[in-house]
Amino acid sequence: MPRKILVVDDEEHQRRLYAQEFEADGYEVIDAENGRVALEKAASEKPDLVILDICMPGMDGIEALGRILSADYRIPVVLNTAYGGYRESFMSWAADAYVVKSADLTELKQTVRDILEKTCGGAP
Repeated sequence: MPRKILVVDDEEHQRRLYAQEFEADGYEVIDAENGRVALEKAASEKPDLVILDICMPGMDGIEALGRILSADYRIPVVLNTAYGGYRESFMSWAADAYVVKSADLTELKQTVRDILEKTCGGAP
């Protein structure tokens, strides 16, 4: 059974790109356009990992991170943002990883693979 990834980003093209890339690697991808939808999908879909943007309207990624982990602290979360400065915020330390967005998804994909190997006993 493929590992399930929840991709949370307010930019639709980003969600589509991530879905295409991770599905090509054998993952099942669910997406959410904001923190509120992410909370609902995390509860109903039970993903193996969450990729979470920080800067989103409504509920930002930091608040969503706290709520997701409050509901289930075992879900690994990768913060994925265009802004490197959030790395210094103690609120981001609860995430399993922090990856600055790039056109090259190599680092993000390797980070996801590494975390899933540790937490789920292997990638897809």
